[in-house]
Amino acid sequence: MRMLAFLAFLAFAFSAAPAVADDRIGVVDLQRALNEVEEGASAKRALKKEFDDKQKQLDSRQTELKKMKDELDAQAAMMAAEKKQEKFAELQRKLGELQQLYMSLQQDLSKREAEATASIFQKMGVILAQMGEEQGFSAIVEKTAVPYFKPSLDVTNELIRRYNAAYGGKKKN
Repeated sequence: MRMLAFLAFLAFAFSAAPAVADDRIGVVDLQRALNEVEEGASAKRALKKEFDDKQKQLDSRQTELKKMKDELDAQAAMMAAEKKQEKFAELQRKLGELQQLYMSLQQDLSKREAEATASIFQKMGVILAQMGEEQGFSAIVEKTAVPYFKPSLDVTNELIRRYNAAYGGKKKN
């Protein structure tokens, strides 16, 4: 019985092989395309500036905390236990605030990045669908999902060129 099932499987596999051979698969590096289309590069620059501004804010707060800790360490031996405990509690509270600020800024930046890239990826999807139809691809898959592919299957440069042509920006090959 197993042998019969195995032979049926082989017959099916070999009969399906010619159909697969006719299929054409394209490969795209969406991350590279995002970085190289002008709209993506512009969004990345804006996000980097925003990140740098927020990082300065965090660095300033962190410097303030370090200064408070150093002062507490230097004066701890001469302070009354109650005063030392009070200063330590204040330091802990400010550390908690800094951690909350950090988490809030990280979430905000992640949200802004997702918003900035979502529309770009959506537009890329439309262009990839057009390319698939025009060039007879059965599928175009993300490069990270494919361990090996022939370089001739890579449609990333064409995607970048078409995207910049459709949505502005300098042309790339």
